[in-house]
This record gives sequence, structure tokens and C-alpha cells, in this order.
Amino acid sequence: MVYFSNGMKAKAIIFDFDGVIVDTEPLHYKSFQRVLTPLGFDFTWKEYVDKYIGFDDRDAFREAFANKKETLEPEGLKSLITQKASAFQDIIKDGVSAYPGAVEIIRKFKSSNTPLAICSGALRLDIDPILSMLGISDCFNTIVTADDVSNSKPSSECYELAFERLNAIYDKSLTKQTTFAIEDTPSGIISASNAHLNVFAITNSYAADMLSDATFITDSLEQLLDFRIE
Repeated sequence: MVYFSNGMKAKAIIFDFDGVIVDTEPLHYKSFQRVLTPLGFDFTWKEYVDKYIGFDDRDAFREAFANKKETLEPEGLKSLITQKASAFQDIIKDGVSAYPGAVEIIRKFKSSNTPLAICSGALRLDIDPILSMLGISDCFNTIVTADDVSNSKPSSECYELAFERLNAIYDKSLTKQTTFAIEDTPSGIISASNAHLNVFAITNSYAADMLSDATFITDSLEQLLDFRIE
């Protein structure tokens, strides 16, 4: 069991990815703009933060077209997702930055044999190269991405699946009451909470007053590093 200095305790941890482990939201925004601007469907950074963070690529493109009152057919959506994924792969070649404490706490959890998962609205092909760059590819027992679910956050589907997979790996020894999600967005908090998980919220993307539905709010993963294992 992991005991945090704030009194919280957890047996398993499920990380969101973008905005929690790595600062990739500006890179996703740039990728969307590279695809959508030539089509006249681009949006501002403020609009991205207010509306699009938390969506997977499918729902982000659907929202962009809906805002223009335009129809997006399935084949068109598939093409846009492919183009955006290609743009993102090109952009991350210049490198990505992990948030302070992220890599350190993940490795510390791993070394203490804490069950770990990722639950993200990103595509798996967006996540794997970055985990490799950061040297933490082997730290997670399971990874749930947009490829695995039909509905993006705030639907609880992704967290339900992440917990189910993690619990199966550990022979059904985990409970939702002792599993924490680590999130940075209101939609992510709703998703994890509706899956009946506890939530650590980090103010990487939103101010604390926007994350008030979380179990606990912190400014940085560095503040959670002084945990102990018993």
C-alpha cells in the first residue's frame, strides 16, 4: 500500500497522460491546427483549453466541424485522425518535456511494485514514442487509449476498462476505493469519479477552482514523491 504524506493511501495508480506525465497539449494543439487551418476549421488556444482538452481526436474533430455547422462523414473523420497523427509524430521529433516529478514518481512506484496504468484519450501511437523517449516504457502494467474505447472522457468507459485490466493482472486483488487516478482536466476528473475511483488533480492545465471535484488537488507530482510503502 502507498501512503502519501497528505494522509491518502492507494494500492494502484492510473495516470492520465497528456497534461499529467508530459506537456504535450501545446503539441496536440499545433497538430490540430496544421490539419484544420487549411480547411478553415481552426480554433484558438483558449478555445482548445476551454473546450477541446479532454476530448480524444475523434471528438475534437467532431466538435470543430459542429462549431462550423458542417457535417463530418466517417471516412473524412478517419482521414483527419490519420493526418493529425502524422503531424504529431513529426512535431514530437523535436522532443517533449515531462512535468516535474513525473518520471521520478513513476519510476519510484515501479520500483515499489505498485500496480500502474495509463488511461488516455490520446492514440497509442502518440504515447509509445514518448514513453520510450522518457525511458519509462516498461513501467506500466496496462495502457488504455482512444484506440480501446468508443467514448472519450468525460465518459467513464476508459477508466472502467483501465481498472478492469489492471485488476485482472493482479488476480482481482485491487479495489476501486484504493485506486487513484491522476488527472489534470475537469472532464478527466468526471471520468475517473464516475468509474468510482479516487482522483488526484494536478493544476498543470487548469486552476484549482476548476478541479474542485477531485479527491485531492496538488500543484505538482513532486509534492507526492515523499510517499512510503507498507
